Amino acid sequence: MTITTPAGFRASGVAAGLKSTGARDLALVVNDGPRHDSASVFTSNRCKANPVLWSQEVVKDGTVRAVVLNSGGANCYTGAEGFQTTHAVAEKVAEKLGIGAIDVVVCSTGLIGLANPRQHLLDGVEEAYGALAADGGEDAATAIMTTDSVHKQVVVEGAGWSIGGMAKGAGMLAPQLATMLVVLTTDAVVDAADLDRALRAATRVSFDRLDSDGCMSTNDTVTVLASGASGITPTVDDFTAALTQACTDLAMQLLKDAEGADHEIAITTLNAATEDDAVAVGRSVARSNLFKAAVFGKDPNWGRVLASMGTTDAAFDPADLDVAMNGVWVCRASTPAEDPAGVDLSQREVSVTIDLKSGTERATVWTNDLTHAYVHENSAYSS
Repeated sequence: MTITTPAGFRASGVAAGLKSTGARDLALVVNDGPRHDSASVFTSNRCKANPVLWSQEVVKDGTVRAVVLNSGGANCYTGAEGFQTTHAVAEKVAEKLGIGAIDVVVCSTGLIGLANPRQHLLDGVEEAYGALAADGGEDAATAIMTTDSVHKQVVVEGAGWSIGGMAKGAGMLAPQLATMLVVLTTDAVVDAADLDRALRAATRVSFDRLDSDGCMSTNDTVTVLASGASGITPTVDDFTAALTQACTDLAMQLLKDAEGADHEIAITTLNAATEDDAVAVGRSVARSNLFKAAVFGKDPNWGRVLASMGTTDAAFDPADLDVAMNGVWVCRASTPAEDPAGVDLSQREVSVTIDLKSGTERATVWTNDLTHAYVHENSAYSS
């Protein structure tokens, strides 16, 4: 169940010496074709890391033949030297594969402002190239971990074709895209334009709805590669549905591994005037530290839900709102309803349902609680 499950792909993960622990920290994913269609989405943060700046140019023609990823350093705000390191890594991958550097996506993750040792990376590419294998997906998924406690992978099977994926991410999880690096592979025949439409549709309802801590990364990258090795061309709708399933699965894995979290919270807004309104309301609640702290304390404080909703410009009557927590309607018509003592927050999964009574649209945003462990981990992140 890895990114090399679809035909036409090899991968590897090696220790290039970027992590003081000696753990794997460089991954390489190669599309052996026969096709090399691709699409990508990146962080919308205006402060972008060097690999994002490079890769945004690479993906413009819809052709990507390889993705190289490192953990242990974000290569963000490292000046011209940092961009040259990104370029040198792409050139090294291209040299080993006999392709152009303009077809190599580069991804990095780790501490901002840390210059990655260029020679370590170049030597790592040499080793990763030698280790490329059709069963190398597991090593690659492990190599991109930073504060992740587990590696994250998925496979979705189609009718004679499949999608594989790997992701990293445990903190700075907020749109767009949530803090993560994601590589998706498929052996279906899908051209670049259809891949782009499918990927944007998939990320819109998966990664873009994951809002763990309201912090947007400088390095977020999601890339999908299509080898066409199955020889099968699915309908755009079928492929989009499968890709959405893969992205949602990975997003939920990211949520479950969020730094220090005790609870995963699904906030579903119903009967909104527009989908954007539903998302805005859900995201506002997801970003309320007061609400998240209450869930950590197992306190069903629905007043904090209403207070967060009121900061949006979504269409609703503030005097006629319903809120349920884990199926208990603690608020009806913006007044106390069922006894909050009936809300059991002892389990890890928590649901919040909000009825705006303003239309027919709905959306779910996912977040987690705010814990002592999250504060501790991020207070010591650079040390």
